[in-house]
Amino acid sequence: MAVPVPRQREIPVAESGAAAAPPVTATAPPASLTLLVIEDDPAGGLTVPEILDADGHRIRLRSARNLTEAARLLTPDVHCVLLDLGLTPSGTATGASAASAAADAEDDGLTVLRQVLRIAPRHAVLVLTSEADADRAAEAVRVGAQDFLFRDELDGRLLSRAIRYAVERKRADTAQYKLAESKLRAQENARLERGLLPTPLLEGSDLRFAARYRPGRSRALLGGDFYDAVRTPDGTVHAMIGDVCGHGPDEAALGVELRIAWRALTLAGLCGDDLLATLQEVLEVERPCEEIFATLCTVDISPDGRRAGLCLAGHPAPLISRPGRRAQLLPYENSGPALGLLPRARWPRRQVDLGGTWSLMLYTDGLIEGRIGDGRERLGQDGMVEMINRHLERGLTGEGLLEASVTEARRLNGGELTDDVAVVLLSRAAG
Repeated sequence: MAVPVPRQREIPVAESGAAAAPPVTATAPPASLTLLVIEDDPAGGLTVPEILDADGHRIRLRSARNLTEAARLLTPDVHCVLLDLGLTPSGTATGASAASAAADAEDDGLTVLRQVLRIAPRHAVLVLTSEADADRAAEAVRVGAQDFLFRDELDGRLLSRAIRYAVERKRADTAQYKLAESKLRAQENARLERGLLPTPLLEGSDLRFAARYRPGRSRALLGGDFYDAVRTPDGTVHAMIGDVCGHGPDEAALGVELRIAWRALTLAGLCGDDLLATLQEVLEVERPCEEIFATLCTVDISPDGRRAGLCLAGHPAPLISRPGRRAQLLPYENSGPALGLLPRARWPRRQVDLGGTWSLMLYTDGLIEGRIGDGRERLGQDGMVEMINRHLERGLTGEGLLEASVTEARRLNGGELTDDVAVVLLSRAAG
């Protein structure tokens, strides 16, 4: 025989349709719990003594005869669901076909529970059954319920304790799930980091390599900035830095694809305009929408280290410093558009004389777009050049130069920069 369910309950104004009345704090304290009971016994319901929570507040009750009604009553203020496992599956599968419901009816008898768990993924769920059905009750917990209760031993105190336990267990399960999700996200980010910020392949080169990456303040993770450097068999050192517009996982993944494609194409012998045109084809195929574009700066340094070819695709020009001379930007006139903006675009390759001893700094626009103080003025390329010259006058080089530059840009901005910052430094000392 199905168990009666408590029918006495406090009905909110929105449910009853009654005229608005002043709230009565004593009967509906904000801290009280709400229980939704799902059962279809036409005889009336289980009558239990008043149910109180841990603070002595009365637990509010709602009741539903089927899942359609339960879904309507399952508002965010419901803390726990009590499901009678005797509820028949027929007519309860909202949105399911008759054939599907019939197939579910042949399973382990927990069809309705699974449907409740689908419509109430964030709520604690208790199941009610007879003591003779203990195996199915235990299986219900394995499927996803927080606990089970036997009809024959149910009283107000037991039900109140079970509700509190179920709510706390659901919170613990949710916290554990979020922790596991966070760990998985950290692993994914580590894989993205290895893809965006690789180990350069410069074996046999006399160039020194240094790099820094700092995410913007809106993220603790990597964005769409990427860089790489490789040495080809002929002794040429190729380096690049790029920035996919946007900061989501799709942009980061696209940055990884472009970096890997750049490395593969460079090692295959492509350079300059041919390389960038092929990368644009990769971007056009792989980007999630047509509005996505990427800026790119590539340099190829001759085997003797004294000359370089420079290609800019909508990207800021690198900065070069030489002994006894102030640092300055490399020429950036006649650069090409960002990848993905114009079909059949071309990217001129400019030849640059480097000299015997030099340092070449490639960077993304996050470094130059930070503000100066509280005003709207930005650091800009001119401000960056002045900043780098100050650090060079102090004798900073390599990793120290990059760290000091990013740190000062943050200080001038009054805190973390809004955009990601990637900086690469290639240096050569004439021997």
